[in-house]
Amino acid sequence: MTIAKKMTVFGEKSSWIRKMFEEGARLKKEFGADNVFDFSLGNPDLSPPAAFQKTLEAVAASKDDGCHAYMANAGLMETRQAIANHLVEEQGVDISGDEILMTCGAAGALNVVLKTILDPGDEVITPAPFFVEYRFYADNHGGSLITVPTHTDFTLDLDALEKAISPKTKAVIVNSPNNPTGQVYDQASLTALGSLLTAKSTELERTIYLLSDEPYRKIVYDQIEVPSIFSVYSETLVCTSYSKDLSIPGERLGFIAIHPEATYKTELLAGLNLANRILGFVNAPALMQRVAARLQGEKVDVSRYQKRRDLLCKGLTDAGYIFTTPPGAFYLFPQSPIEDDVAFVRELQNERILVVPGSGFGGPGHFRISYCVPEKTIADALPGFKKVRAKL
Repeated sequence: MTIAKKMTVFGEKSSWIRKMFEEGARLKKEFGADNVFDFSLGNPDLSPPAAFQKTLEAVAASKDDGCHAYMANAGLMETRQAIANHLVEEQGVDISGDEILMTCGAAGALNVVLKTILDPGDEVITPAPFFVEYRFYADNHGGSLITVPTHTDFTLDLDALEKAISPKTKAVIVNSPNNPTGQVYDQASLTALGSLLTAKSTELERTIYLLSDEPYRKIVYDQIEVPSIFSVYSETLVCTSYSKDLSIPGERLGFIAIHPEATYKTELLAGLNLANRILGFVNAPALMQRVAARLQGEKVDVSRYQKRRDLLCKGLTDAGYIFTTPPGAFYLFPQSPIEDDVAFVRELQNERILVVPGSGFGGPGHFRISYCVPEKTIADALPGFKKVRAKL
């Protein structure tokens, strides 16, 4: 064995997206890229907003001494304060730049938070279906992930969440809009979750943190609004990135926002700063921080994603598929026509259609379609989806 046994096991557990990528490369080589319909990766394909390119060029042209130097681990204060000013309106709380920490994307943010709050043996709860890497993030820092079911439309099941909370519970992660379902949790369910965590924290005499993973917050449709997570619970940290709303996932820029009324805010801030450094991130990319400071509230043309969603939903409905229309993100999570979602995905591969089994996201009997692809890819794939559905 040349690598750690744990990494071998993790590699097997997370292999579906990798398998789809490898299968896609093989099929594209054999049939040509235009004849393969790859819906496997959540990789934004829209160009960033026009303001991004203009701002990037202006910031990159700077010749100020030290503009690419190390900085405080929390990041540039000009950026943190710009974010805080935006969050005052978005989250409805009086937050300052001192409660913001810049990170290498939302993944970096979650790892920094979990490194800061978890002791060995602590548990992190998340509703399923869920982003598969949460399990690895919790394990990175000595914790374990506990998943709880959602309702059939992927909304929160508060009873299931309550039953899962134990003396080992240290945090709950919610992801809204959700990957892989696209569901957005409404104000009532989040308020109830906040009340539940308040009661359980008191009962167990320990702080249970609520971590809100929000990289898709601005990718919503049909006049849907994502509620403020800070409005429901004071022991909350927002972990997010600019990967989706600015369409810059490769630039790895995100941030953590701590509720200004968090009980142990001072200790959290000290721990987060240290974790950002000792995990090897040190600080978020300086150039992108300066760009983001000037682009608060900017986002890609979400109507283009909505057009794709509607095209895909109509085509799959006509073909007989059953699903909940996603109000956010850029994923659809339909039911598999047969119980074995892996077998169904393999049938789609025969039509050169690549999707990911729901089992990989804790949602067996479903499959994930990522529709951040050209409309032509969707239109050309629909006959294949219909053919396989009819066959099965």
